[in-house]
Amino acid sequence: MKEEKKPYYHRKKKKQKKVTGRSILSNLILLVAIGVFCFSGFQLFKIWKGYNTGKKEYAKVRELAVETKKDEKGEETFSVNFEELKKINPDTVAWIRFDPEPSVINYPVVQGSDNEKYLSKTFSENENTVGAIFLDANASADFSDRHTLIYGHWMRDGSMFRHLEDYREQSFWEANPYFYLYTPDGKKLTYQIYSVGEVKDTSDSYLTQFATDEAFQKFLTMTKDVAQYDTGIAVDTSSRIVTLSTCTSAGDENRFVVRGVRVKEE
Repeated sequence: MKEEKKPYYHRKKKKQKKVTGRSILSNLILLVAIGVFCFSGFQLFKIWKGYNTGKKEYAKVRELAVETKKDEKGEETFSVNFEELKKINPDTVAWIRFDPEPSVINYPVVQGSDNEKYLSKTFSENENTVGAIFLDANASADFSDRHTLIYGHWMRDGSMFRHLEDYREQSFWEANPYFYLYTPDGKKLTYQIYSVGEVKDTSDSYLTQFATDEAFQKFLTMTKDVAQYDTGIAVDTSSRIVTLSTCTSAGDENRFVVRGVRVKEE
């Protein structure tokens, strides 16, 4: 037997949800949260893309310009084709390399007309946050100055000068006390690291002009006094110093520096 259908007026009416100020606010918060999430995701993608593009570019530059082979004694030799590098970028002044570690620091060095250009341009002059490794704009390109500055970014993916901070540990310095600069005139300059540490970007660590030997000696003494640990390496007014400088995660004004004294020229 079929159930008798209730008249329309006996049916229960569905309750309509009231649109309150609280629900509107909740929806707005949700929309804002979704927007922030999407924006953050997009920014992370841009950062990742920049890292990836930069790595590929520098790998290609190494493949084009660097040759590593064994000599007759079975020892590894390293050479740089500066002619090819200068075709890509006439601002090329050197190649920097650490051996054995941190081997990731293996890059061409450029010098712009100011210290801003290569903060956001790669060696191939493409816009990218990884930038380039660059010599101070006021420095002599042949590294003949008493004190020369080279800058590079601290990148979260480990590229550029990120691994300078490995030298916070004395044991790492003991295993890897040298870095090398190769120049277009065929020279290989060997630097022994004598001082490392964190400094402010306005500190005397960035002085490059010294009117007297006394002023230079004062600078050298300071670089040893503020070092994170004592390396025991001697420096004097005849020394030629190169400071490698990068940012840190400690703050915008903080820098981590690795200072080397030239001990050999080949």
